[in-house]
Amino acid sequence: MKKLYFLTCCMLFLTLTLFAQEKKSKSYNLFRPVPKAELREMETERPDVTESPITLDAGHFQYESDLFRLEREPGEDAQTNTYLFNQANLKLGLTHSTAVQLVVQSFVYQREKSIDDGTIARSHGFGDLTLRIKQNFLGNDKGDFAIAVIPYLKFPTSHVEEENRYEGGLIIPMSLKLPREWNVGMQIEVDRLQDTEGAGLHTEILQSFTIGHSLMDHVTGIAETYYRYDLSHHHWGNFLNAALQVELAKDVKLDGGLNYGIQHDAMKSYFLGLSFRL
Repeated sequence: MKKLYFLTCCMLFLTLTLFAQEKKSKSYNLFRPVPKAELREMETERPDVTESPITLDAGHFQYESDLFRLEREPGEDAQTNTYLFNQANLKLGLTHSTAVQLVVQSFVYQREKSIDDGTIARSHGFGDLTLRIKQNFLGNDKGDFAIAVIPYLKFPTSHVEEENRYEGGLIIPMSLKLPREWNVGMQIEVDRLQDTEGAGLHTEILQSFTIGHSLMDHVTGIAETYYRYDLSHHHWGNFLNAALQVELAKDVKLDGGLNYGIQHDAMKSYFLGLSFRL
């Protein structure tokens, strides 16, 4: 709990410091929005696991959501299916290079089937809230390489999980633009997560690599691979992901795809999402 409290303080300190110290020839901020004619190209955290290092322009709002996501997770004792409806990332640009995000699990339905006797347990309700702050360090406006840092804290507000706890972590996303409209993304992430059984916490590391390319006008194909490693239980999870993102209109994008866990006990998920910017 002390570590999570320290992480929260760091997040607040980082936000206040950057907000106060940010100086730019055109000092746009939350209360002086960037004019629409000067907006950067719309960037989303989805549909891949790798986050974008580019921040939302100051004074603007962006909505990104899993309209629907199905997660299938096999276990030793039960098969768990989790249905997420409108898992939304609400983003607000604070300064030229800083943005705040609130991830809301609007509605969660979970179905757990016992392997031994076939009994089914169901639960549903509001999910967790996660507060995130993104700070870009390089490549927000120009250049082929970009990097940012995203500390986050998850609040245990879920009505589905009985013994939910605070979780937190640090994400470092990077991107690289290559010739002929190829884009590469990389991410390093350290998470402090709740144990599957009991009330303890453990540390996991995530590393990802994603590549995207325009398939036709307004359609982008994305392929990704990443792994998670549980430091406490020395357990690996490897994933292969694929997705399509379609630009329906300026500042409106639709996407869909799958995250496929390679190991027999790894989670597999399927999703459809929507993003728009105001």
